[in-house]
Amino acid sequence: MHAEATTESPLASGADTVVVGLFEQEKVPHDLPGAPLGALVESGEARAEFKQLAVTHAEGRRFVLVGLGARQRFDAERARVAAALAHGRAREIATGTLCWELPHHVGDEVVAGIVEGTFLHAYRFDRYKDPPARDDRQVQRLVISAHHDVSDAVRRAAIVAAAQNRARDLGNTPANDLPPSALAAHAQQLAERHTLGAEILDEDTIRALGMGAFAAVAQGSAQDARLIRLDYEGPGAARAPLLALVGKAVTFDSGGISLKPGNSMEEMKFDMCGGAAVIEAMGALAELEAPVRVVGIIGATENLPSGTAIKPGDIVRALDGTTIEVNNTDAEGRLVLADCLTYARRQGGERIVDLATLTGGVVTALGSTYAGLMSNDEAWAQEVRRAGDASGELVWPLPLHDDYAELVRGRYARLSNRPEKREASAIAGAEFLHHFAGEVPWAHLDIAGTAFDVRRPYLDKGASGYGVRLLVELCRRLGERA
Repeated sequence: MHAEATTESPLASGADTVVVGLFEQEKVPHDLPGAPLGALVESGEARAEFKQLAVTHAEGRRFVLVGLGARQRFDAERARVAAALAHGRAREIATGTLCWELPHHVGDEVVAGIVEGTFLHAYRFDRYKDPPARDDRQVQRLVISAHHDVSDAVRRAAIVAAAQNRARDLGNTPANDLPPSALAAHAQQLAERHTLGAEILDEDTIRALGMGAFAAVAQGSAQDARLIRLDYEGPGAARAPLLALVGKAVTFDSGGISLKPGNSMEEMKFDMCGGAAVIEAMGALAELEAPVRVVGIIGATENLPSGTAIKPGDIVRALDGTTIEVNNTDAEGRLVLADCLTYARRQGGERIVDLATLTGGVVTALGSTYAGLMSNDEAWAQEVRRAGDASGELVWPLPLHDDYAELVRGRYARLSNRPEKREASAIAGAEFLHHFAGEVPWAHLDIAGTAFDVRRPYLDKGASGYGVRLLVELCRRLGERA
């Protein structure tokens, strides 16, 4: 889908379908064919209550009227929802070009919400299905009609939403077609398209560098692990602090010797969604020419049982020399991230954010509305939380504490990857990672509940691409201050 902005009226946009938003206690916008639309409102068929839809014809085209609710409650998230509903109706009536008349007196965040909601709702993952003979229900062009120039906001939102959809593609691709080497190849190709720096370390190099925790997870699979590094430096950002984005990319997680229950194990292809978000956020930052310095570190591996797999009770040595008791091979993500965090610090990361589908405990606590946020630096945590609020990818803080850190102390080694006490699992996982983040301002996002099967009007079953919008927004805000 192509998105663009215009200052011409919707009727001059060439659109065959026009979307008009209705606020409670407000009339139909004056610059549209008010009589037919007003009559639809007066009849009660079109209503201003949030998410209500109606369709009519006027001036040789179709109009979709969507209720926006009370103006004071209308924000970017409601714009995403309204845009998704409008796009769904537009597809049903075989729209080719869809034009939104931007509601009066709204900001760029609403513009972005409309574009994002449309793009994300339009997403389909059907590459493994028989292609339809013909599909006339694809909206090819989205136009935002406003009284002032909103082209920059439209362009930015389209780039970010397209990146989120690419992250969804990565998450939805089955593990047999996306082993670590294929994910690394995708990252390499993305780097070539967007002039990012890229370095791919194979499993032999990972071992030679001393990444014993990461390598231990990989040793049960016939597929070699990869450490993916992407570098971006935007215009004028040479003196900006280096932000490290770290992503867990376990392309399939069986649990290893500590095998998961068979029920829903097919969902474990989504265990690489944190890494997918980092990869696609890096591409979006380059396309946006954001004035920031960022390094993306993605640990990609499979976690499988075999004769060579790591065993419960084994002790491994991480990159920083820390010894770790591996008392549960299904707590593998923290082993991968341990070495990736140390690597990120050694590469000069001055701020760190990691994204990982780390624990089921965070799903129990927060469901699929919020990701869990744990941090060693309150100011940095607030930066991440504000970026989440602004992007609509919400995070909720959970505490770190010395008592929780005691849970991950090992009996025979420095740390254990599975606490003996089965409590506070999301926080215990974060405290394990806290050890490897050291004193660098760091935020851990446990996205196990938000990475897939997030039921919102603009999302559906499968990978959500969670994290792309948040990371880009975080970098945008850092760039504005640089």
